[in-house]
Amino acid sequence: MSDFSSAHIDQLLERMATELHAHLAKRRISQYVLVGIHSGGAWVAEALHTKLSDSAPPGTLDISFYRDDFSRRGLHPKVKPTTLPFEIDDAHVVLVDDVLMSGRTVRAALNELFDYGRPASVTLAVLFDIGQRELPFAADICGEHLALDPQQRVELRGPAPLTADILDMKA
Repeated sequence: MSDFSSAHIDQLLERMATELHAHLAKRRISQYVLVGIHSGGAWVAEALHTKLSDSAPPGTLDISFYRDDFSRRGLHPKVKPTTLPFEIDDAHVVLVDDVLMSGRTVRAALNELFDYGRPASVTLAVLFDIGQRELPFAADICGEHLALDPQQRVELRGPAPLTADILDMKA
């Protein structure tokens, strides 16, 4: 049994979709694009897309070459291509990830995104925020804030159905 069932995650996604609509409406943004960070963020972006009637199919970013720990960790064996089926220049981008922790993934994603153009704005949406920041990033839209011990992580399982587990990295 997972810590977060597909029904629980679906409830989080419903709330995120509602909050995203309100956030964008408040900023008078009617056209936007979803961009998910491989792999969990891409799954969350796809799930949000099904709940948002006004969004184009999401793009995806693989930040493997933009990570600041690339020299220590090496290249992930399953590098996926970045797919952005729309222009980034002057677009309102909703950047989607599964877990916001240190902020380093978001930094890498922004670096790659700006290689494709200069967006009009970037809104950050995450399924889980576990804090533990090393860089000053905050989500505009968050499914759930979790207070985890430093050795704990959240692992999203998918792509469908989406479930998640809290893992103890010491074990």
